[in-house]
Amino acid sequence: MATLRKKGNAYFIDYRVDGRRRRKNVGKAKKIAELALKDFEVKIARKELGFEKKDSTLSKLLLDYQEYCKTNVAPSTQQRYKAIIDNFKRFLKIDYPHLEMISHFTPKMFEDFKSYRKGEGAHNRTINAELVVLRMMFRLAIQWGYSKENPTDGVSRLRIMKQVAPRFLTEEECKKLLDASDEWLYPIFFTFMNTGMRKAELENLEWTDIDLERRKIMIVEKAHWSPKTNEREIPINDGMLEVLRKQKVKANGSKYVFPDEDGKQIYKNRLRKRLMTLAKQCGFPDVTKIHSLRHTFASHLVMKGVDLATIKQLMGHSDIDTTMIYSHLTEKHVNDAVERLVF
Repeated sequence: MATLRKKGNAYFIDYRVDGRRRRKNVGKAKKIAELALKDFEVKIARKELGFEKKDSTLSKLLLDYQEYCKTNVAPSTQQRYKAIIDNFKRFLKIDYPHLEMISHFTPKMFEDFKSYRKGEGAHNRTINAELVVLRMMFRLAIQWGYSKENPTDGVSRLRIMKQVAPRFLTEEECKKLLDASDEWLYPIFFTFMNTGMRKAELENLEWTDIDLERRKIMIVEKAHWSPKTNEREIPINDGMLEVLRKQKVKANGSKYVFPDEDGKQIYKNRLRKRLMTLAKQCGFPDVTKIHSLRHTFASHLVMKGVDLATIKQLMGHSDIDTTMIYSHLTEKHVNDAVERLVF
């Protein structure tokens, strides 16, 4: 309901939207003010003033977010996001079973979610990662017109202890591991150590991604897979070039550079199991992840004087903060460099 009121020499339209009183100055001419009043009444009826509270059901947001992920993120990331949403839905079912509308969410609910997940034994880093995904979902809700506010705003992340320096293999350990590897495994572990590729990047590497003339390995998106970060090129050193040429002969027509014995893609858990077995035999059982070989590549480059910006590019890190986990390795070598000065 809107009414026309006069105060002094000016006319005002007095109206309410969502229970909140508002006024709008429409000038000094009565006829113009009356026309403005009629226009306002039409806009109020059509809800075109822009003050109405945007809202939608949580179920619709979850469904649309799932479709968004299918289009915009990699399949492996979709699975991770789905697990996070499942955790969130499980929490809501227990603590807020009657909640239906997005507008009903408050920052306190996300504080409760943090407590709930800690009670399940989730680590702080895991909970923080889940909050990032939920914050992104509610940010999209605003973009899609489902909500005017993000209820996760102001929800703080949990404190993370300072990251321990990543485990990498020494030159002696690298030699032991390669010597213990069979004909199938040797070129795979050698490639990790000489390129710093992620496990999924190596498993999805195809011969069309290899340019032996330019001596470049290209980490690029496939129809069924996308890199974790941006596409990039990795230079091929002399040792890597020799390994790839031999691997090409052994490929037997497989499109994959490093196929399983049947020519298909390597089974997802096979490499880690083989690494754990060999590392234990070689005397360093604490090496249990393929990612340690990626750390080995970066760590040895840093120790040989390569700057962190170059390491970031080679590793495909999205920001320099990730690369900074290797910064402690530069300190000793910087100090050693100064010690070489003799005047």
